[in-house]
Amino acid sequence: MTTTIPDMFRLRPGRTHEACGPAAASFAAIAAAGVTGNFLWVRERWVTGRLNPLGLHRFLDPARLLLAEVADQTEALAVAEEALRDGALRLIVTELSQPLSLTQGRRLQLAAQAGSSIGLGLIPEGLGSNATETRWLCSPVFDPAEKADSTLQEWKLIKNKSGTLGHWHVRWDAKAHRLDVVSPVGERPGPTASAG
Repeated sequence: MTTTIPDMFRLRPGRTHEACGPAAASFAAIAAAGVTGNFLWVRERWVTGRLNPLGLHRFLDPARLLLAEVADQTEALAVAEEALRDGALRLIVTELSQPLSLTQGRRLQLAAQAGSSIGLGLIPEGLGSNATETRWLCSPVFDPAEKADSTLQEWKLIKNKSGTLGHWHVRWDAKAHRLDVVSPVGERPGPTASAG
């Protein structure tokens, strides 16, 4: 099964990236769907809620997930740094609960570069690292045209060291296994509904 993700959303290898907002975990799942092989997800065990691998089935085979639950953020950073440097896995997702110092962010960046891996930190809003390549703000969007649960999201590129910023409405198509860019409501082509 091939995954189609537009180039603008592909995270550059050898770099660290960040995602924040209520849909950041979906962003990470879609990023994982776009890489081959297994990927590592690092999280602190004290954080409420659990990552259920079966929740990833819309995006990828849950058997590809390697989950590391650690005691605290210091241990999470150590595991992520080692995995990034090793390069055996293409993507390392790390849930972060505290801000990173410039030194910590730079160490992760250098490790990603050494292993040609992709580092993705899931961060609380406003706690980003200066060393990261890109930062994405990911939020669900209410879609009035959708009768059932909507998977429509808005992804805003709010930091980009090597390009421009922007925002897009996207929807994951589980049947086609691809990410679709969707025009925002009111900007969709075609006839408009008549007032009656």
